[in-house]
Amino acid sequence: MIGLYHYLGLGAVVFAVAVAGMFINRKNMILLLMCVELMLLAVNINFIAFSRFSGNISGQVFVFFILTVAAAEAAVGLAILVVLFRNRNSINVSEINHLKG
Repeated sequence: MIGLYHYLGLGAVVFAVAVAGMFINRKNMILLLMCVELMLLAVNINFIAFSRFSGNISGQVFVFFILTVAAAEAAVGLAILVVLFRNRNSINVSEINHLKG
């Protein structure tokens, strides 16, 4: 039988992979956005696990709000990256850093 600790362990592993991905790869902006999405997925796994095992549906409803925000963040982030790539021909984070005004 799969218990609460299995889901929490899975969420912790996914979150750790996302954090490691952010520290290992600091150059590619698309991979950084994917790591942020993995972090949100890990949080969603924990919300659903606690909601399921406590018998309260509010955690599952909150996951839908997180998914909506994640989808909007991905759409806006990718649109910004497309514009930056067209202007600079690169999505390297160190080159994007020069946009500070």
